Amino acid sequence: MALELRSVVFGYNRKTTVLDGFDLRIDSPATVLLGPNGAGKSTLMALAASQLKPLRGTVSWRDRIPASRKNVTAYRKAVAWLPQHITPVPGLTVREQVAYAGWLKGMSRADAWNASADTIARVGLSKLAERRSHQVSGGQLRRMGIAGALTHHSELILMDEPTAGLDPTQRKVFRSLLEQLADDVHIIVSTHQTEDLADLYQHVIVLDHGTVRFHGTTSQFHATTDNDEGPRERAEAAYAQLVGEEI
Repeated sequence: MALELRSVVFGYNRKTTVLDGFDLRIDSPATVLLGPNGAGKSTLMALAASQLKPLRGTVSWRDRIPASRKNVTAYRKAVAWLPQHITPVPGLTVREQVAYAGWLKGMSRADAWNASADTIARVGLSKLAERRSHQVSGGQLRRMGIAGALTHHSELILMDEPTAGLDPTQRKVFRSLLEQLADDVHIIVSTHQTEDLADLYQHVIVLDHGTVRFHGTTSQFHATTDNDEGPRERAEAAYAQLVGEEI
C-alpha cells in the first residue's frame, strides 16, 4: 500500500507555487510529516485527501486516482482526513456523528449505525456515546473523528496536527490510540512536534518550503545529528539541522 504524489504542481494563486514538480511515495504504516509553518504540510495533506486538486501531476492511493466523481468517492472511502479542527455537527450525539461519517462515505444508515458502536468503543468513547458532540473536549473530538474514519473502514488516515492544543493527559491518551491504530490502518500525521517519534512512527519526512529535506526511517532521522542526549533531544536537533532552525 502506498500514497504517491507524482510530478505534482500546486499553488493557491498564479504568483505563488507551493509544490513544483513534487514527487513522494509513502508506504510505511506509520509516518510523521514534520515541517515548520509554511512548509507545505497542510497543502500536501489536503492534496492527499483529495480536498485539493493538483494543477498538474497525480495523487494516488493503492493506484486509485481521484480523477472522476466515481473515483473520488472510492478514494475518499479509503482515505480519511482529520483536519486540526474537527467541527461537531449541531444537535448530533457522539455516536450519531460517527455514524453520519460512515453514511457520508456510502454506507447504509443501518450499517453505519451498527458499526459506530464498535468504533466508538475502540477509541474509548462508549460512555460519551449519547453526549452531544459539541459538549466533548478537544481530545475527545479528535478520537470521535478517528472513530468516524474507522466506521467506514479507511485504509489510510491523514491527521493534521492532531495533538495541537491538547493537555498532557489528552495527548497521552491520543498517543496510545495511535499506537493501536498502526496495527490495522496506515496513518500519516503532520506536525511540527518532534517528541515521541521513536515510539509512534516508523518513518519520518521533513518538509521545508515545498521540498523534502529528509525521508527515511526514524533511526536514520536520529542518526543525522551527533546529539546523543536522548531520543527527544536527538529528534529536536535533527529537525533543527534539516530545516535550519536554532534550538
